[in-house]
Amino acid sequence: GVPIMEGYGLTECSPVTCVNCNVGQDFNGTIGVPLPSTYARIINQQGEPIWDLDTPGELEFKGPQVMKGYFKNEEDNRKVRDGEWLRTGDIAVWKEGGYIKIIDRLKDMILVSGFNVFPSEIEDIVSRHAKVEECACIGVPSEATGEAIKLFIVRKDNSLTREEIIEYCRRFLTGYKLPKKVEFVPRLPKSPIGKVMRRYLRENRLTD
Repeated sequence: GVPIMEGYGLTECSPVTCVNCNVGQDFNGTIGVPLPSTYARIINQQGEPIWDLDTPGELEFKGPQVMKGYFKNEEDNRKVRDGEWLRTGDIAVWKEGGYIKIIDRLKDMILVSGFNVFPSEIEDIVSRHAKVEECACIGVPSEATGEAIKLFIVRKDNSLTREEIIEYCRRFLTGYKLPKKVEFVPRLPKSPIGKVMRRYLRENRLTD
């Protein structure tokens, strides 16, 4: 067979910033390491670099492939530029050997009672349930906690109940990460490449 090398990048980085060079090795779940002359950093909410392993923050890049800015669009430039760094909008962590792992999108992060909750963590747990075909979660307004977690599930087995899912989640998730609302749906809204559109879930556009 032909070895496959995974690359990570954005349109604004034309197009690759990291490459996973683990050819012939087991999949490690990371996007690899930065390319030569490309610099990566992960920052906290105060804009300070994070160097500890497995501590989430926003991923930024600088290098020769990073755009100078959007043409005649200073408003968007201010949103994505952090000095000479480009904000990706991705939440990531450092792994051993300088590898980077993407956790989630910053805009999808849920804030429950001041705690950051990443939808992908909950989705990874719930998707392992034998009666779940696929799932997705979002944050919804809550008077008590600011936001609460709402879980959408496509059932593999129609006998699956909300109570069964909540009890299952209690085995793997701490209290503030537990879904407060569960909705069973026939399908999840997806992009042409098969990515779940959480924005459509927030807008209640389940049939688009």
